Amino acid sequence: MDYVLVFRPEVREELDEAYSWYENQQTGLGDEFLECVDEILNRICQMPESYAVVYSDIQRAVLQRFPYAVYYRIVSSRIIVIAIFHGRRNPKTWQQRN
Repeated sequence: MDYVLVFRPEVREELDEAYSWYENQQTGLGDEFLECVDEILNRICQMPESYAVVYSDIQRAVLQRFPYAVYYRIVSSRIIVIAIFHGRRNPKTWQQRN
Protein backbone atom coordinates (compact mmCIF):
# COMPACT_ATOMS: atom_id res chain seq x y z
CA MET A 1 0.00 0.00 0.00
CA ASP A 2 1.21 3.50 -0.78
CA TYR A 3 0.98 5.92 2.09
CA VAL A 4 0.71 9.69 1.96
CA LEU A 5 2.68 11.64 4.57
CA VAL A 6 0.74 14.39 6.33
CA PHE A 7 2.50 16.69 8.79
CA ARG A 8 0.96 18.56 11.69
CA PRO A 9 1.85 22.29 11.48
CA GLU A 10 4.08 22.08 14.57
CA VAL A 11 6.39 19.59 12.87
CA ARG A 12 7.82 22.23 10.51
CA GLU A 13 8.74 24.42 13.48
CA GLU A 14 10.40 21.49 15.26
CA LEU A 15 12.42 20.62 12.19
CA ASP A 16 13.47 24.22 11.60
CA GLU A 17 14.51 24.63 15.24
CA ALA A 18 16.53 21.39 15.28
CA TYR A 19 18.14 22.16 11.91
CA SER A 20 19.23 25.61 13.10
CA TRP A 21 20.61 24.26 16.37
CA TYR A 22 22.69 21.57 14.63
CA GLU A 23 23.85 23.96 11.93
CA ASN A 24 25.04 26.38 14.64
CA GLN A 25 27.02 23.56 16.25
CA GLN A 26 28.79 22.63 13.02
CA THR A 27 28.23 23.64 9.40
CA GLY A 28 26.59 20.79 7.51
CA LEU A 29 25.33 19.00 10.62
CA GLY A 30 21.84 20.40 10.11
CA ASP A 31 21.78 18.87 6.63
CA GLU A 32 22.88 15.52 8.07
CA PHE A 33 20.03 15.74 10.58
CA LEU A 34 17.50 16.36 7.80
CA GLU A 35 18.92 13.41 5.83
CA CYS A 36 18.37 11.15 8.85
CA VAL A 37 14.81 12.43 9.20
CA ASP A 38 14.21 11.78 5.50
CA GLU A 39 15.58 8.23 5.84
CA ILE A 40 13.32 7.38 8.76
CA LEU A 41 10.28 8.87 7.02
CA ASN A 42 10.99 6.68 3.98
CA ARG A 43 11.25 3.61 6.22
CA ILE A 44 8.01 4.52 7.96
CA CYS A 45 6.26 4.78 4.58
CA GLN A 46 7.58 1.36 3.57
CA MET A 47 6.68 -0.46 6.81
CA PRO A 48 4.65 1.82 9.09
CA GLU A 49 3.36 -0.96 11.32
CA SER A 50 6.84 -2.19 12.24
CA TYR A 51 7.40 0.51 14.85
CA ALA A 52 6.24 0.39 18.46
CA VAL A 53 2.99 1.92 19.64
CA VAL A 54 3.94 4.26 22.47
CA TYR A 55 0.78 6.18 23.27
CA SER A 56 -2.79 5.37 22.33
CA ASP A 57 -2.51 4.70 18.56
CA ILE A 58 0.68 6.72 18.08
CA GLN A 59 3.84 4.96 16.97
CA ARG A 60 7.46 6.01 17.36
CA ALA A 61 10.45 5.61 15.05
CA VAL A 62 13.80 6.62 16.54
CA LEU A 63 16.48 8.30 14.42
CA GLN A 64 19.78 6.43 14.27
CA ARG A 65 22.33 9.19 14.77
CA PHE A 66 20.42 11.98 16.49
CA PRO A 67 18.42 11.88 19.76
CA TYR A 68 15.11 12.46 17.98
CA ALA A 69 12.08 10.36 17.23
CA VAL A 70 9.21 10.62 14.76
CA TYR A 71 5.77 10.17 16.30
CA TYR A 72 2.99 9.27 13.92
CA ARG A 73 -0.34 7.57 13.51
CA ILE A 74 -1.70 5.57 10.60
CA VAL A 75 -5.12 6.62 9.39
CA SER A 76 -6.31 4.71 6.35
CA SER A 77 -3.70 5.34 3.63
CA ARG A 78 -2.19 8.34 5.43
CA ILE A 79 0.67 8.57 7.87
CA ILE A 80 0.06 11.60 10.05
CA VAL A 81 3.29 12.85 11.59
CA ILE A 82 2.41 14.25 15.00
CA ALA A 83 5.90 15.33 16.06
CA ILE A 84 9.61 15.09 15.39
CA PHE A 85 10.78 15.41 18.91
CA HIS A 86 14.01 15.42 20.94
CA GLY A 87 14.18 12.49 23.32
CA ARG A 88 14.67 14.67 26.40
CA ARG A 89 11.70 16.93 25.86
CA ASN A 90 8.52 16.46 27.85
CA PRO A 91 6.31 14.02 25.88
CA LYS A 92 3.16 15.72 27.16
CA THR A 93 3.79 18.40 24.53
CA TRP A 94 3.23 16.06 21.57
CA GLN A 95 0.65 13.93 23.39
CA GLN A 96 -1.68 16.93 23.51
CA ARG A 97 -1.65 17.16 19.70
CA ASN A 98 -4.08 14.31 19.20
